[in-house]
Amino acid sequence: TEDENIIDLQFAVQYNLKNAKDYLFNNRSTDDAVMSAAETAIREVVGKNKLDDLLQKGLADTSERMQTILDSYKTGVKIISVSLQSAQPPEQVQEAFEDVNRANQDNQRQINEGQAYANDVIPKARGTASRLLAEAAGYKLKVESEARGNVSRFDQILAQYNNAPEVTRQRLYLDAQEQIMSSVSKVIVDQKSGNSLLYLPLDKLINATGADTVQQSQSMQSLNPQPEVAPAQPNAVERSRDAFRSRDRESR
Repeated sequence: TEDENIIDLQFAVQYNLKNAKDYLFNNRSTDDAVMSAAETAIREVVGKNKLDDLLQKGLADTSERMQTILDSYKTGVKIISVSLQSAQPPEQVQEAFEDVNRANQDNQRQINEGQAYANDVIPKARGTASRLLAEAAGYKLKVESEARGNVSRFDQILAQYNNAPEVTRQRLYLDAQEQIMSSVSKVIVDQKSGNSLLYLPLDKLINATGADTVQQSQSMQSLNPQPEVAPAQPNAVERSRDAFRSRDRESR
């Protein structure tokens, strides 16, 4: 081979006649001529290829080379096919070459698994990236809209402040106090007439008010009990029917 290795080949050649005159008069033994041409062509092909390529790909372009040689001899033979039956390294290195083949198969299997994993992961990653980009674009629009709204509101407040500074300050203060007090359950009031502070536990007052409401509803239910329903008395028809049955039993 090209990489100076030795290989044992077994092959089969199929051919038929294309010129009876050349086949009969230009050859002593057509089979020997075909065999010689096949060996020559195969040696040429093997010498131009490496051992691994021959083991994996087989004999390529051998039939064309054989046909060229036979036509030069005017054998009247047409090569149909050259099939490689076996291609093995020498017995001394057979195990080593089998290990190489197994390694090549494992390599190809891992390549296929990696390609399958890439085909599975890459579309998911692209989908995630597209989703993140869309969310980022939406967040950008939201922030920009809020910023424009804040700027517009600030410009309006600034215009009002320029017209009436005291009124605007007082209104902003009251708005801020309303926003703060709405989320606070305790209020401390500073009395101007003294040094004491007034503490208003609004949360406890609200809870106490709710408890009083529940207690009042329970007391109203106790003062207004539900009327008891007396058991239903049998009507006149049923009483007469029972009396008739009792007289009938006495007569018997």
